[in-house]
Amino acid sequence: MKRPVIFCDFDGTITESDNIVAIMKHFDPPGWEPLVEQVVTNKISIREGVGRMFELLPSSSKEEVAQFVFGTANIRPGFPELLQFCRERDIEFLVTSGGIDFFLLPLLAPFPIDPGRIYCNASDFSGERIRIVWPHRCDEHCANDCGMCKTTIIRRYPQTDYFRILIGDSVTDFAGAQLADLVFARSHLIAKCEQLGLPFVPFETFLDVVRHLQTIQERV
Repeated sequence: MKRPVIFCDFDGTITESDNIVAIMKHFDPPGWEPLVEQVVTNKISIREGVGRMFELLPSSSKEEVAQFVFGTANIRPGFPELLQFCRERDIEFLVTSGGIDFFLLPLLAPFPIDPGRIYCNASDFSGERIRIVWPHRCDEHCANDCGMCKTTIIRRYPQTDYFRILIGDSVTDFAGAQLADLVFARSHLIAKCEQLGLPFVPFETFLDVVRHLQTIQERV
């Protein structure tokens, strides 16, 4: 029997809103809006777009940016219950995120997630401007210049051995959804799955995810 493994997005999935977009809207550095539009329309890569957006912010704003996220980010209801369900059913749970370590890791710190199972982008504040660092870039099978390449992580869990479950909401999840055996989708990912003809389960809270996973396991 294949082992289930979950690859879960962070911004707009674990959190109720996209923190990177929220940061840009709040601090409003000149030039951020065209970058978002170019990423969404695939005119530039996610790595280029996110990197250039954060370069618009001075390194001196690190604490202010972090505190803004901590004060505004809401964890989607049902997240603790999903983690508990995974522990009880021996389902490996990974966070696979295009988010940035300096706000993502503190937000996840209260939850019992193995730090080695959290994949995200890193940050460097040693220069005048915030620089994003990319420790999990695309492998030889991906040419999307993702920054944090979700398909690279997914491919480490062969489909012959694992039942691969993706939970996501937006552009960073599009490629991964095409590799997954089961997709839980919301927001832009629903539209993309419909466009590509990919089967998916819509969700609003993680309690929806748990309920669906329970029905699957009961049938096995």
